[in-house]
Amino acid sequence: MLPVVAIVGRPNVGKSTLFNRLTRTRDAIISAYPGMTRDRKFGDVHLENRHFIIVDTGGITDETDDVGKLITQQALHAIEDADKIIFLIDGRAGLTSEDRMIAKDLRRIGKPLTLAVNKTEGLDPSISTAEAHELGLGTPIAIAAVHGTGISTLLTALFPEANETANENETGGIRLAIIGQPNVGKSTLTNRMLGEERVIVHDSPGTTRDSIFIPLERFDKQYTLIDTAGVRRRKNVSEEPEKFSVVKTLQAIENCNVVLYVVDARRGVTDHDLKLLGFVLECGKALVIAINKWDGMTEEARNQAKATIDRHLDFVQFARIHYISALHGSGVGNLFDSVNEAYESATKKLSTPQLSRLLQLAQETHQPPLVHGRRVKLRYAHPGGYNPPCIVIHGNQLHALPESYRKFLEHFYQKKLNLHGTPVLIEFRTNENPYR
Repeated sequence: MLPVVAIVGRPNVGKSTLFNRLTRTRDAIISAYPGMTRDRKFGDVHLENRHFIIVDTGGITDETDDVGKLITQQALHAIEDADKIIFLIDGRAGLTSEDRMIAKDLRRIGKPLTLAVNKTEGLDPSISTAEAHELGLGTPIAIAAVHGTGISTLLTALFPEANETANENETGGIRLAIIGQPNVGKSTLTNRMLGEERVIVHDSPGTTRDSIFIPLERFDKQYTLIDTAGVRRRKNVSEEPEKFSVVKTLQAIENCNVVLYVVDARRGVTDHDLKLLGFVLECGKALVIAINKWDGMTEEARNQAKATIDRHLDFVQFARIHYISALHGSGVGNLFDSVNEAYESATKKLSTPQLSRLLQLAQETHQPPLVHGRRVKLRYAHPGGYNPPCIVIHGNQLHALPESYRKFLEHFYQKKLNLHGTPVLIEFRTNENPYR
């Protein structure tokens, strides 16, 4: 097991900047707005022969509002689960009452701790860390996370000896992005799938701001759940933090293996849902749809909702649709079967003879149209990639084929190859006649 290191501190001291520096990514949102990080965010660190898991946390405060309490609670969970702690303070702002409160709590917990003073670029290290000695938490280390200054010293303080081995090869399994509009129950569903209160759940929309990556093992199968921020219509997005959140959600769609799209049953499928699903299709991602908040609806309301949902989602017929209650757990376990099926279909290896035989069968079932009195000829097919499956078809005059025939071939291959939960891409390549 890799050691786990949690970064803690009050808001806006640079915890997410340090997280990005250590993981050499831009996974954590960075902004001048305090409180951008709310849930715990995990990252993998491979630096200077040190290998460990780093956890970014929200700022610990004494705020009494509901969301503030939940953010602090998530940070305290991270401290409880961690093997070592980095306590980060702001070298330019100096010590605050919140810093002293956190230091008091950390001394009581008694876990191995490294005190780091951030934002010391351009300052004398001995002067910038002088005030931090008051906390009585050992020798403070001056760093500048934004520039990388002092990171090597910090790593040595955390792990005096190298701990990386050549045979460590851990994978995150199936990357499952949970997508949908705000307040449809994505975080509630994430917690239900994990079996713990792992991410913050609150009635107010927009509680989740970043994309949270969470490892999960179920029946000896590995997953990485990605809880994302809800995406509203562009005209309703005005604040900078929400703009960052939207970008992170769209990146999560592009980087995942399977999208689990969540719809509020009471609200139904909206135009914005259709646009987001269209983006999922453009990215060629495997797809499972969860209609949430199904509990408490009358039979008549359910029948009306099903009819409307089936009509609106006709363009993603390949996706399995589940009617669930994330709050009570009904139907949630079945989602994993569809996620596994969608991933296996998206990554299925196809062969040229198999695809060519099915192409001939498709033409016998429904002949291509005539163009200028001549029949369009589809000669053979071969695989052009997977995730999603891409089928390359060669022939003559393929540019003249209508879009309806391409759709027919997509559905034909999906049915005959037993592909569920993934789109099939058809690529036409016209053979050039060298004697023309």
